[in-house]
Amino acid sequence: MGGQIKDYEGRRITGELSEDIAAFKSIFSRDSVLRVREFHCGGDIDLGCAALYFDGMVDPSIINDAIIKPMVGLGTLPPEAGDSGESADRIVRKVLYANEVAVTEDMAEMLRGMMYGDTLVLIDKSKKALTVNTKGWKTRGISEPEDERILEGPREGFEEAVMMNLALLRRKLQTPDFCAEFFRVGRRTDTKTYICYLDSLVSKRTLRQLKKRLQRIDIDGIFDTNYISELAADRRYSLFRTTGSTERPDIVAARLLEGRIAVLCDGSPMVITLPYLFSENFQSDEDYYQNFLTASIGRMLRYICFFISISIPAVYVALTVFHKRLLPTPMLLSVAEARAGVPFSSVVECVMLIIVFEILKEAGVRTQQSLGQALSIVGGLVVGQAAVEAKIVSAPMLIIVALSGIAGLMIPRLRAAVFYLRIGFVMAASVLGLFGYITALFIMLTRIMSLKSFGVDATPSLASPNAQSMKDTVVRAHFGFMRTRPAFNSNRIRMGYYEREENEYEDICEAEGKRTKDVEDQKEGRC
Repeated sequence: MGGQIKDYEGRRITGELSEDIAAFKSIFSRDSVLRVREFHCGGDIDLGCAALYFDGMVDPSIINDAIIKPMVGLGTLPPEAGDSGESADRIVRKVLYANEVAVTEDMAEMLRGMMYGDTLVLIDKSKKALTVNTKGWKTRGISEPEDERILEGPREGFEEAVMMNLALLRRKLQTPDFCAEFFRVGRRTDTKTYICYLDSLVSKRTLRQLKKRLQRIDIDGIFDTNYISELAADRRYSLFRTTGSTERPDIVAARLLEGRIAVLCDGSPMVITLPYLFSENFQSDEDYYQNFLTASIGRMLRYICFFISISIPAVYVALTVFHKRLLPTPMLLSVAEARAGVPFSSVVECVMLIIVFEILKEAGVRTQQSLGQALSIVGGLVVGQAAVEAKIVSAPMLIIVALSGIAGLMIPRLRAAVFYLRIGFVMAASVLGLFGYITALFIMLTRIMSLKSFGVDATPSLASPNAQSMKDTVVRAHFGFMRTRPAFNSNRIRMGYYEREENEYEDICEAEGKRTKDVEDQKEGRC
């Protein structure tokens, strides 16, 4: 029979054990891992039963100890006063040892349970069935994400099992304010998806908008949260992402505390968060585990590297093609000498080297770790030097593109955007020189300032700049100064003013043996 889960919604089993077993075997007629274990309940019930499950997805010891043993060895179970006579309800209350059992009449729910590692128990003469939690499939386990390694801070990372990911979040956010709403996405995969947020902090408007977009997704299946990110984004073809993604539970918990929403998808360790601010592209996971002065240095360098990466090739092309008089004479002569004999124009040479650099970078990522290191050395040194000596490319252009590529590695979240912007800026500079570069830069900044993430301005610090809105953008301010949440949250205050009490100053002075009578002197640091 086969088909989709939705095809079985509203359908019921017959209550005749042999017919129901035949129906499920027909549904999975070409699935060789379906197992059916028929047995009889003992005691006064004396009914035929069957346990249906998929081999490899269940824990056999749970089936034996929590289902079959107690039901086969059942003693006397007389009817209770007011009992409806339904054997399924009585067995749940009096017999089964399993910690999670559900009574259901809907075949769609039965199928969902079986395909997620539950065991379906059919009982003769009963139109209700039991789904018992017997999940036993193995998971990867909690480990540090490879792409988000940090020097300081927690080493936990999400895994593919969504329930384990929810548990990691609940351990970080031990508050009843934490909410996790359940959805299913995908016609055929019927993938479990959870929306997580803090009820008192989340924007109800953003939450409604997200639910509406999720309900509109109509696709065969999803296997990663990126499916949701692309299908539910504000601008589907924008260079800049409007949803964040991470494998770290501490990052997700911190964003939930700011009033954001997290979307978890079963089978994926990546969690998307929204709304997403543009400044988050330049934030590192360990910025908040280091001293604010140290973190601010790295943050400012990332902004600088972003503009270096997209600008240097275009500016070099503009100067060498259109504005040679702006270059110092020694530098102009050096560039002209290096380009002597090179068969390509500066534009073709620049674009070619940018693409070659991306190829080397992609090859280094896709190959084995040991081979990737060797490939980067051979590609970067040997091939580059040989190309310069063979007059295929010039040494200054090779240096410019290499510097641009290295600077781009500082901002991995903008990798795709940097590549396309770098090419676009070079093309604009090749047509109009520095005027073309400035025009392209103005267009890029305009597009960035118009970005929205689920109806929220992605650059609020530029729309209304002040000390609090800039506290976590170009620099990472001291925690004592970060008193408010982002501008999109109506519940702005996250902490009180960081002040010392007068008695605290007195205690400090007493400990140092320098106590004075003037409390004001103590506050000014003269104690």
